[in-house]
Amino acid sequence: MVSAAVEDYAKTIYALEATSAEPVSTTALAQRLHVTSGAVSTMLKRLAGLGLITHRPYHGIRLTPEGRRVALKVIRRHRLLELFLVEVLELSWDQVHAEAEVLEHALSEELEQIIAAKLGNPIRDPHGDPIPSSELELQEPRTDGLDALAVGTRGRFVRVSDRNPEMLRYLTERGIRIGDDLEVVDRQPFGGPLLVRFGGRVEPIGGELARAMRVEVLDRKLADA
Repeated sequence: MVSAAVEDYAKTIYALEATSAEPVSTTALAQRLHVTSGAVSTMLKRLAGLGLITHRPYHGIRLTPEGRRVALKVIRRHRLLELFLVEVLELSWDQVHAEAEVLEHALSEELEQIIAAKLGNPIRDPHGDPIPSSELELQEPRTDGLDALAVGTRGRFVRVSDRNPEMLRYLTERGIRIGDDLEVVDRQPFGGPLLVRFGGRVEPIGGELARAMRVEVLDRKLADA
């Protein structure tokens, strides 16, 4: 058994590892968790003692196979809970992340299995994130950030970060949903928004939101095309 704090650290290190081939820095970890560097250093000693990470000062942090297992276990519970809250309790997708953050630490393996069966052993949560299998295997399909796509690129909106409820509410208000086909039709200069066609309408998508949205590219255009 590991504590909720240990699970949170393992999950966060896993998420940061996914963004770069380099080891995770203590600074990045502190920023993501909104804690001090001193608090991170203390917890890293605990994680290392539990065999969940390898850490050398000034060389970064990596999860061990056991640390990865802990991270994937809590990620599975979190994403199953998000889907359960949307599909069964009918909460909106912008409400469920914070609730799942609390409940994920209290969910027993038995209840996890019941929820998974009730939902038909799903493979994605409401935000398009893949759900680790019961064997803690996670398939990460190739996607691209919307912000990185060149004008003329067509694709399908398949995934979005759940960390900012306001972004999710904005997408709901604009009628933009996971699974929608899209095309990048223009890129405004000087850091302005992308203009993206969803169906028969064109929507402005600002930089922060575009970075949070992931796309399965169907027809890629080069930036200088």
